[in-house]
Amino acid sequence: MNEKLNHAIKLRESRQLEKSNSVLTELVQSFPTDAYINYQCAWSFDVMGEESKAVPYYEKAIELGLSGKDLEGAIIGLGSTYRTLGQYENSHGILVKGLELFPDNQAIKVFFSMTLYNLQKHSSAMEILLNSLVENSADQDIQKYKKAITFYADKLDETWGKNND
Repeated sequence: MNEKLNHAIKLRESRQLEKSNSVLTELVQSFPTDAYINYQCAWSFDVMGEESKAVPYYEKAIELGLSGKDLEGAIIGLGSTYRTLGQYENSHGILVKGLELFPDNQAIKVFFSMTLYNLQKHSSAMEILLNSLVENSADQDIQKYKKAITFYADKLDETWGKNND
């Protein structure tokens, strides 16, 4: 099994996506309760642009107890896939779970902000993105204005000054 799985991953890495997917779907049929194989199969459908086929494999991988970095990847993959399919509430749910489990994962925060945008929660989406930007950017100009950006991140709809009635 391990040799076949490693071969499938190498095929994906060399952009032989259909061959990789074929090997991975065979492996899932042989080992349906293996969380890691389900995750790799989901990933293979995702990179081929077949998001709706990826969903059940992501869900099963998580349900079967995927852990660590693989669980982080599966949560990002599933959350992003739900979002691209227009399943915003499902995306929101899995990404909230991801934020609870992996609060420092910036990719989860960014995908969560995209989902919030789709749910018409624009202020919250911008706040998360702006805070992520100032926390992670090495850009000198961003860092120069870090205090101001952080201050305004949750006040985008507010104005200050004499002409504000």
